[in-house]
Amino acid sequence: MSTATPALKEWAVVVHALLGGEQIIDLRKGGLREDGRHFDLPARRFWLYPTTEHQRPELLRDAYRAWPDLAVSAPVGQSIPILGYAEVTDVALITEAEDVAALDGKSIWTGDYAESRLNWKSRDPLWVLLLRVHRLLEPITVEWNDDYGGCTSWVPLAGLPDDPTTLASEPALSDAAFGSRRKGTREALPAERWETEA
Repeated sequence: MSTATPALKEWAVVVHALLGGEQIIDLRKGGLREDGRHFDLPARRFWLYPTTEHQRPELLRDAYRAWPDLAVSAPVGQSIPILGYAEVTDVALITEAEDVAALDGKSIWTGDYAESRLNWKSRDPLWVLLLRVHRLLEPITVEWNDDYGGCTSWVPLAGLPDDPTTLASEPALSDAAFGSRRKGTREALPAERWETEA
């Protein structure tokens, strides 16, 4: 039986950064197997699925180049460790390079790689997801299924609770720290880019 809460596939090193409070945003364009080949946000709360697909250390800022060795990951064909979940607090859709540049330093990616995500499928906007992340006190392991592979953002992992908030967890950042980082991230972009109120 599939969980009611989907899982977002993201580089294991990025999941590591989110769970550690190192960053609170994710930049998404969608994978080749997306419905309609476009990214969408089917849920405001989702599990974090740490994949090694497409992950490359040279696309990370210098300080984070060794982090892939530290991150818990799920290589294709192996069991998937679920260490936490995220809740979307704010969404921005951006189409301009200056907006990507304004977010430089707010993720572990290099500025060049973030801009390449913007330029891929250039008619589609780059989604900026501002995330409140929670670490599970007892991680869950999901057995691999071939349906989980491939270049797609969202996966309905079997065997997880319908609602992540029913599990014991702790926030990656304190309320005060998250509030400060959220404010700084929102202020980095023009107010009209954000789809939610502050």
